[in-house]
Amino acid sequence: MDSWQDKDYKGYICGIVGQLKDHFPDASYLAFNFREGETQSQIADVLSEYDMTIMEYPRHYEGCPLLTMEVVHHFLRSGESWLSLGQQNLLLMHCERGGWPILAFMLAALLIYRKQYSGEQKTLDMIYRQAPRELLQFLCPLNPIPSQLRYLQYVSRRNVATEWPPLDRALNLDCVIMRFIPNFDREGGCRPVFRIYGQDPFLASDRTPKFLYSTPKKNNTFRAYKQVKLFSSRYCCESR
Repeated sequence: MDSWQDKDYKGYICGIVGQLKDHFPDASYLAFNFREGETQSQIADVLSEYDMTIMEYPRHYEGCPLLTMEVVHHFLRSGESWLSLGQQNLLLMHCERGGWPILAFMLAALLIYRKQYSGEQKTLDMIYRQAPRELLQFLCPLNPIPSQLRYLQYVSRRNVATEWPPLDRALNLDCVIMRFIPNFDREGGCRPVFRIYGQDPFLASDRTPKFLYSTPKKNNTFRAYKQVKLFSSRYCCESR
């Protein structure tokens, strides 16, 4: 979007809408947009001129291409409700720049939720193959797939879970296994620092992420790890 002038962008989207209406003249549309910030997006302004319903969601949660289970649940229920009204109801999904990882995850969740696909890994891989693999690496320096697969498992297990969506619960982080130790200190290792952000487990009413934990220092420095210890070391920490 950053490369488009307002007039050019509006004309581009209007052209897409025109093609959709030519192919599906009797269809009704619900558009999901994954945006940055809180203000109404540019595409929402355009689509509203065509009497399309637009629902907007964040494109990340604290920089991670996932959303809270409450938001995921709202998205799944909204999409399922809309599509179940009839075959004339079509669902559009759009993301702003940088939002491809969250769009891929949410689409995988919807397909699994509606039982159109099974298998978390297979479904997520199928969607990510719709774009160059390098795009995910460009947008996410850290690999988001393990966390996205864990959330997709929550969705696929909804029929056997006693509560859906799953309730928040406190977790203990016992250890972090580093399968590769980078050479940051030019001595064959590094001094990793882990910081954990999340909701305060003692303030259920406050949903704002808080700084919960940081790697402790010893003698005013952090512990060093060497590449020669790659197969034998585990970085252990305790979270309370």
